[in-house]
Amino acid sequence: MSLQLGRWNFDRSPVDQYMTKGRALLDDIELDERNQYRAEGIGILHRAFHATAESRRESQPHVLTTGTVLTWDGRLDNRDDLVEQLSARITRSSPDLHIVAAAYEAWGTSCFARMVGDWALSAWNPKERRLILARDFVGARHLFYCHERDYIAWSTLLGPLVALSDRTFQLDEEYIAGWLSFFPAADITPYVGIRSVPPSCFVRVTETGVSINQHWDFDPSKRIRYRSDQDYEEHFRTLLFESVRRRLRSDRPVLAELSGGMDSSAIVCVADKLIHESNGRACRLETISYFDDSEPNWNERPYFETTERKRGRAGRHIDVGSHENLVLRYEGKHLAATPASSVGDTACQADFRSCLAELGSRVVLSGIGGDEVLGGVPTPIPELGDLLMRGHVFDLFRQLSDWGLTTRKPVFQLMRETIREFSPLAGICVSRNEGLLPWLKQPFVERNRRALEGYHDGLRPFGPLPSFQLNLQVLNGLRRQLHCVPSSLDPPYEKRYPYLDRDLLEFLYAIPREQLVRPTQRRSLMRRALRGMVPEQVLNRRRKAFVTRRPRAMVSACWSSLTQISQYLLVSAFGFVEPTTFRSALRNARNGLEVPTGALMRTIALEYWVRYLLERNSWLLHFDVFNQVANKSLERA
Repeated sequence: MSLQLGRWNFDRSPVDQYMTKGRALLDDIELDERNQYRAEGIGILHRAFHATAESRRESQPHVLTTGTVLTWDGRLDNRDDLVEQLSARITRSSPDLHIVAAAYEAWGTSCFARMVGDWALSAWNPKERRLILARDFVGARHLFYCHERDYIAWSTLLGPLVALSDRTFQLDEEYIAGWLSFFPAADITPYVGIRSVPPSCFVRVTETGVSINQHWDFDPSKRIRYRSDQDYEEHFRTLLFESVRRRLRSDRPVLAELSGGMDSSAIVCVADKLIHESNGRACRLETISYFDDSEPNWNERPYFETTERKRGRAGRHIDVGSHENLVLRYEGKHLAATPASSVGDTACQADFRSCLAELGSRVVLSGIGGDEVLGGVPTPIPELGDLLMRGHVFDLFRQLSDWGLTTRKPVFQLMRETIREFSPLAGICVSRNEGLLPWLKQPFVERNRRALEGYHDGLRPFGPLPSFQLNLQVLNGLRRQLHCVPSSLDPPYEKRYPYLDRDLLEFLYAIPREQLVRPTQRRSLMRRALRGMVPEQVLNRRRKAFVTRRPRAMVSACWSSLTQISQYLLVSAFGFVEPTTFRSALRNARNGLEVPTGALMRTIALEYWVRYLLERNSWLLHFDVFNQVANKSLERA
């Protein structure tokens, strides 16, 4: 998670003042090395964060033999493949940066499609006066930019772009709508005028304009067909092991999140096997688990302790039930640039920081994505849609019958649900359901309907198979979710996602859907492939319950402060929330009635965040709406 911050003045005017202020912001973050590049009208700051042994031999910004200045933040997973193709330039012991530099010199922007891993980079060409900003296919690393008439600024952190700007910003309504529902689009930020480089794309900037280009995408025509289940299972195991191995590359102990679910447990069990087979060459793996014995719908302790017994090592445990201070707060020396930047339960965060410091870890493994890409939601729609689109009538009715028995739905109803997905109106469900987010103002809903509906599109009857189309919709949802995960600065660490490996996803998108989900077994492929490796108690458990009591407990514990701020809401002044309905939802949550608690908590976080921005940053006072209501609202609160 190395950081970069740059500015290019198109008129070649000095960037000294911007760089001085930028250094003051980045130097506050505890990283490893500080370097910079300066030339006429352009400056780039780099702050190194070393998570692998190879990265300690890098020096950035890196100047290529062609004069291009490359700044890289990432982990290159297919190093050996690229070294083989570029053997005249580099060796297997070369740092990732040098391999990427050689690839860029050899292939230009075409190299991005060949680079597998989590990464973001910038490439400044002083001869052609051209800037390239690029990200990996899933967007695991951030890269933001602000393009104005006379300059462009970019950064792997959003905060510095906001704090260092010489202009004021308006809040982006589409981002707010996405934040309150299914996460905002991966190329927007809360600020109109600041964008994010889209995943799997690169942005080309010249003095005359900006263009966005996609450098890689999944091939919808790719098919993988084997004769037996065992062949699919073996291929899946190979790719999962390789994905975990790639993310274990670190010169310090790696910390893995271990819940009681199948995804995190599988990562830990696979990692243990890889470490054992490495004969001491791989890093040490430790685990961290959260539990709340007072939560009736979230008793994870028996499951993660089962995995700990299998590996013969207890992990770190954090009792979230013992932490009663649940007020959402935005504080600290770094700008909380998004509503997701809340420090939340500071006691839990302190325990986590203490664990990282004790282990010296700089890498955290996460099971995010496993449920979504491996059939955690046992819907028959993708498979039935494929059979319908291909005209396989006999197989269609056979599967309709099998799924009907499993789901206890009539065959006619399943068929109707499948056909409905091909309707252009298939995604219109959220904003038209007044009971889901009743406290949103209707004009705001109408202006931002697509974001509130999760950017869901109906299936196209021609072209890629329905299962492939739905896979990409799910992946885009995961991209939006990662887009909202702020970079960790206190302490800094990298989060890695084994289930979002590009090679693994290519395989999962190319095999028959019935391998992933079957009428009598969700997560079929994973359960079959990892039998005997992951504890049976975990592998065969039912779907994990969602925590519903804790948000309601938070509302009750913070009732006094919530009542106070709800008397005059800034989110209402902006036109987002209807205050009377919102206060009613708070009362219902406190009384244990049915309320969409996730959306409610995000609305509360949004209100706290807007107030934080007003109190901390004078540039927000230039907002017209703030000039009209800020003083009045704060006095009443």
